[in-house]
Amino acid sequence: MGRRRLGRRFGWLWASYAVSAYGSGLGFGALPLIAVLVLHAGPAEVSALSAVGPAVGALIAVPLGPWVEFRRKRPVMIVMDVARFAAMATIPVAYAFGWLGFVQLLVVSAVVAAAKIAFNAASGAYLKALVRPDDLLVANARFESTNWSSIAVGPPLGGAAIGLFGPVTTVVADALSYLLSALGITAIRGQEEAPRTADKSPVRAGALLDGWRHIMSHPGLRPLYLNNLLVGGLIMATEPLLAVLLLRQLGFPPWQYGLAFAVPCLGGLIGSRLARRVVARFGRHRVFRTVGTLRAVWLIGLAFVRPGIVGLVTVMAVELAIIINMSLYTPVLATYRLEHTPGQLVARTLSAWSIGQQASIAALTALAGLLADVTSPRTAVTAAGLLILTTPLLLPRPDETAQHEPELATRL
Repeated sequence: MGRRRLGRRFGWLWASYAVSAYGSGLGFGALPLIAVLVLHAGPAEVSALSAVGPAVGALIAVPLGPWVEFRRKRPVMIVMDVARFAAMATIPVAYAFGWLGFVQLLVVSAVVAAAKIAFNAASGAYLKALVRPDDLLVANARFESTNWSSIAVGPPLGGAAIGLFGPVTTVVADALSYLLSALGITAIRGQEEAPRTADKSPVRAGALLDGWRHIMSHPGLRPLYLNNLLVGGLIMATEPLLAVLLLRQLGFPPWQYGLAFAVPCLGGLIGSRLARRVVARFGRHRVFRTVGTLRAVWLIGLAFVRPGIVGLVTVMAVELAIIINMSLYTPVLATYRLEHTPGQLVARTLSAWSIGQQASIAALTALAGLLADVTSPRTAVTAAGLLILTTPLLLPRPDETAQHEPELATRL
């Protein structure tokens, strides 16, 4: 299969996504790091920054779904990029004048989280209008590949930059990446069709829930959504636990800790590149059932990590297996979600999906932290690994997702 061309406008959209993704990769974990290094925050405050900020951002994003739905998507993306730039830029300014405080970090975290949800909703709706239905899986796979490569490269470079130039260096880079992304989206040519509204008051109270209504009433999206809430939430909930377990209890040096999570991200390039071929050969439902199960069975392996090189290899192997399966599964899910959502509901559906995912991550992270305090980080990781083994039970049955498999396989 040759490389499929998706057009100049998609090229600008992809380039804009890549710039902001690599900026976010450089700034990965920057706010908790600043809280520790600059504000001398304790574990409770760092946990609050990781959970409360994004949770508040998800609440802020609830009314943004209908607002995004009934507006042209390119201006919305530009506004959200500029908003993220402005919010992140306040940190180095406050740091330079000695005004930086913990509340500011919480506010910035919430604003960035809300803007990210709105941006992703707008970009998903714009993508559906920008590329042919046959090309949606290819486009989503390219975004997924870029995402994982940015995570593989960004954090190690960001850590080196902080060591050389100071704690707010990566925040500056992240802020500028949003500004460059906005400029890239501005460069996309072509007239965008104005959204059609069903009435004169599109942002009614009921419109806030339309995305969830669509998800929960759709026989295929509902189980995929519930499964994703648990899988994503449980995997992300182990991240702060592993930081404590590996760095404090097992004595991993910081460079090994970074390496353990950066190198496996290269597996994201493998999975995302395989997505189109795997769907063409085996069908979408088998991807959902088989790969959806495989991405859940590896997490329990982190409960058996030991000190030294064996422990490092264990973490890398588990993370690699999880990421390969996730990067194969995610673009297939994203494509199915767009194909099975009416055009007038795309932004609200994507907003609802992201808000639910963010709320799940925040809630499960908080619960895992409480369990770790009462018992130990290893016990909490074990509990997450056991619970995630039940999530394949939520995956859809063949009759719920396989309705259009022959047509899809033919197109691919």
